[in-house]
Amino acid sequence: MAEDEYVVSIEELSARKVVKRGGSSQPSGPSHDQQPPPPVEKVISSSTWKEKLQKMKKERDERFQNPQIPAAAKPKIQRVPTMLRDQKNFVKCYEPRALCIGPIHHGNPKFQVSEKYKPKLTDKFIEDSGSTNGGEDLYKKIWDNIKELRDCYEEEVTKSYDDETLAWMFFLDGCSTLQFIHSHQYPGQLKTSFDIKNDQIPFAQQDLFLLENQLPYRVLRLLMNVGSKTNYKDSVIQFIRDNIMAPKELTDKINLDIERQEPAHLLELLQFALLYEPQKKDCQNKESCYRHYSYRNVQELKAAGIQLKRSESCCLRDITFNSKCFAGYLTLPPLTVDDSTGPLFSNLIAYEMLPDNIQTDYGVTSYISFLDELIDDAADVKDLRSANVLRNRLGSDSELSNLFNQIGTDLVPDPYTYSKVKAQIQKHYENKWMTWIAEMYHKHFSSPWTIIAISAALAALTLSGLQTWFTVFSPPGPCDKFCSNFTMPHKP
Repeated sequence: MAEDEYVVSIEELSARKVVKRGGSSQPSGPSHDQQPPPPVEKVISSSTWKEKLQKMKKERDERFQNPQIPAAAKPKIQRVPTMLRDQKNFVKCYEPRALCIGPIHHGNPKFQVSEKYKPKLTDKFIEDSGSTNGGEDLYKKIWDNIKELRDCYEEEVTKSYDDETLAWMFFLDGCSTLQFIHSHQYPGQLKTSFDIKNDQIPFAQQDLFLLENQLPYRVLRLLMNVGSKTNYKDSVIQFIRDNIMAPKELTDKINLDIERQEPAHLLELLQFALLYEPQKKDCQNKESCYRHYSYRNVQELKAAGIQLKRSESCCLRDITFNSKCFAGYLTLPPLTVDDSTGPLFSNLIAYEMLPDNIQTDYGVTSYISFLDELIDDAADVKDLRSANVLRNRLGSDSELSNLFNQIGTDLVPDPYTYSKVKAQIQKHYENKWMTWIAEMYHKHFSSPWTIIAISAALAALTLSGLQTWFTVFSPPGPCDKFCSNFTMPHKP
């Protein structure tokens, strides 16, 4: 019935356009008596160019009189930006492979297998949440806020769903997601309690951080706040820490205040965990931010006497440079790279590129661009591994270098991020004395056997010189005087 009404309304709208343009009240359609409507090119705008300029001036004056701009809302959940959709690995990086969450990919036949797990997970969540009426209070929380939750998505995404369908989708996906995250903290529970195969768990875990697979965090908050017996908030925090690609001893130190941050979804919460330190505006002027840097990769930095070190935090902003004597030290946060790294960074970058994400400082995009500048080939990856900056769980160093070169293509980073570090590296790189000393060190002192050989040669040369000096310049002793006065008799 709703569909028929929609068709009628379109026809009425079309008829009204004809009346306005043709000057007749007859319906559209071929007629010998009715004159055809004038061409679109001849329709004159209702406002002149002077009126348009005056309107622009009025809006500009209003902005000048009211400079206080309200804080922008969170970006709406939507599809991956158009400029990223033509990538050859789009499906692998941006589309779910095991688990569908939310309305964008809802109903896709390839997720029928995973859909059977959601009722089991939801039933367990209702049981553990302490609900006294079989989950009706949980669903009512979603239903009472359905308008607010719908507004978390771009209109195009949810327009084909009515409120009841959308509310049940949020309820089922929210409960099952929270139970999956909570059970994930206990090895083997997902398999033994819900019959989820071990090979499906990593793909489902990765799917929870896809941009097109996000659920509003408000859904999770509403479900967690209904007198739950289980502390799901701690499980969410630990789940985020487990997906930070860094050593556990560093990720456990991250303090995630979910109540204060109020993220838009899990992907934004992961972004905050990776960038938990505020951005430092290093540039004093625009020229220093956009200056040219002549160094290219780790090998050139190494040739200039710059060594790599691992920082003591996993924050992607924790990149520093220090000079000591003739050596420079570039400190980078540790990063573990595996098969999930590419999709994870790709979706974080896509989130920063959303048209309505105007508050972003491009933290992840700037980090990937900086790392892409350092990595050209497998030799650069090898040096980063030797410095414990990168931990490679891929097939080879070449595969890792190709990964970052691919992710780093066509990125537009924030010019202020790492500008001070880049300027310090460039200053060290342009110092010829430091470069010459570094070249001499790498040529003659890079191997312990070379150091031993040079040391032995210097010791032999020193001893030979001392022996010559004592031979030439030593004063005559008593024995020398006696020998000089003693002459051997000549034989007849």
